[in-house]
Amino acid sequence: MIVERTDFISVPVTDVERAERFYEETLGLPKISKRGFPEFQLGDNVSVYLIRMEDVGSAFAGPHTAHVALRVPDVAEARRELEARGVEFDGDIHDTSVCHMAFFKDPDGNQFMLHRRYAPRG
Repeated sequence: MIVERTDFISVPVTDVERAERFYEETLGLPKISKRGFPEFQLGDNVSVYLIRMEDVGSAFAGPHTAHVALRVPDVAEARRELEARGVEFDGDIHDTSVCHMAFFKDPDGNQFMLHRRYAPRG
């Protein structure tokens, strides 16, 4: 099997309109489609679909608990911007000696982090 890329990440939400406002207005992500499910671009290579699980024959069983890492140029600056828009972060910026990370949740509790690697891989 050859995987060419990740096309999108599905994020379960309970209130699509509230989630759309958060992703578009609070996070400032560009909306690229509203056909079917609202879709927002995450950088060059992947997008996020907001899915009300009942619309696909399932039920909201809870938020994603594994973090989606959003690469930003400067974690501290991005955090300040989001805090000014009302986003609450879980703890301080974490420095792993390889990268900086700051953790937050969307309105449904889905886990996200601001991330920036500053040390070379290896």
